[in-house]
Amino acid sequence: MKSELELRKFVAPEYIFGVGARRLAGRYAKNLGGKRILVVSDPGVVAAGWTQDVIESLLEEGLAYELFTGVSPNPRADEVMAGAEVFRSKKCNALVAVGGGSPMDCAKGIGIVYSNRQPILEFVGVDKVGIPMPPLICIPTTGGTSADVSQFAIISNPIDKIKLAIISKSVVPDLSLIDPLTLTTLDPFLTACTGLDALTHGIEAYVSNASSPMTDLHALEAIRLINENLVASVKNPQDVELRTKVMQASLYAGLAFSNAILGAVHAMAHSVGGERDAPHGECNAILLDHVIAFNLPASPERFEQIASAMGVDLRGKTLIEKTKMLMKRVRELKREVGVARVLKDVGVTRTDVPQLSEKALHDPCLLTNPRRANRRDIEVIYEEAL
Repeated sequence: MKSELELRKFVAPEYIFGVGARRLAGRYAKNLGGKRILVVSDPGVVAAGWTQDVIESLLEEGLAYELFTGVSPNPRADEVMAGAEVFRSKKCNALVAVGGGSPMDCAKGIGIVYSNRQPILEFVGVDKVGIPMPPLICIPTTGGTSADVSQFAIISNPIDKIKLAIISKSVVPDLSLIDPLTLTTLDPFLTACTGLDALTHGIEAYVSNASSPMTDLHALEAIRLINENLVASVKNPQDVELRTKVMQASLYAGLAFSNAILGAVHAMAHSVGGERDAPHGECNAILLDHVIAFNLPASPERFEQIASAMGVDLRGKTLIEKTKMLMKRVRELKREVGVARVLKDVGVTRTDVPQLSEKALHDPCLLTNPRRANRRDIEVIYEEAL
């Protein structure tokens, strides 16, 4: 039984939240000692104009820059190594990431490799980054991944078809500039997937066996904000107030999971994403209700609080009724935002299940799941999600 009196640590970067925050990149890069900045982004974010806004802010402060956009939706180890070589050869001394989780995780990887002089896959696991990165500023353009405030970097190994987690306070950015206006160019599907990613972060952090009163506060508020605002945000992409609420949810969920870690949803989604190169948020959404059903018996009181934050009253219900009601609400939300696919729709077959389960069992996120899961448990969840 956890005690609220236990010693706790809460890791968070400095962050600035609000419309126009992205335009402060130059000022803060200069404050951090930046002279030549490697801007890490992707073609979609460049096309939307957000990368140029950041570059202009760097130029206004007299800073030189190099632009690196060789980033896949699930950033690969070879892309990190290529970016690190650009950083070194162009004599950069700071990083600015503009985009969703992919550019931000890639930028983290670049910083790790440059400082530690080893291939990125050498740092997979917990607390294996020995030397701090160069200064890093993150500017998120999606409302859900929360890489801008987390001590996680997720890198794909395309050879072994697996997504790997690097977890270290060394990869927490120096500063996050969180501008809700950047969400106005997100298409409905990406809005939905990243929003459901934030919901999953909040839920998994709240029931994590490493949760604390500090992470609980952020996790529940993230769940409430997503439940109340995601559907409307998908339908009204230019509504900055709605986008702000979703971006707040992403921030709160990130602060929660960065410190409480995650659970079986993410362990299993990483396995699927590495094998099938499917969108991370969608993988989480596909698995979320099935993992809730597995975990709820281990932490019914906590899931009651989650349900309450999602507008569902479970008081006085049996365990079976609680499970059905919460799963129904999660599935309603997925349907309302247009995320309706199952695992077979992203290319997973029953014959893939043993290999996916084996990879998921070795994911560090599984260690903080509230209910211990063995190989057969994981296989059953995958089979139910097909």
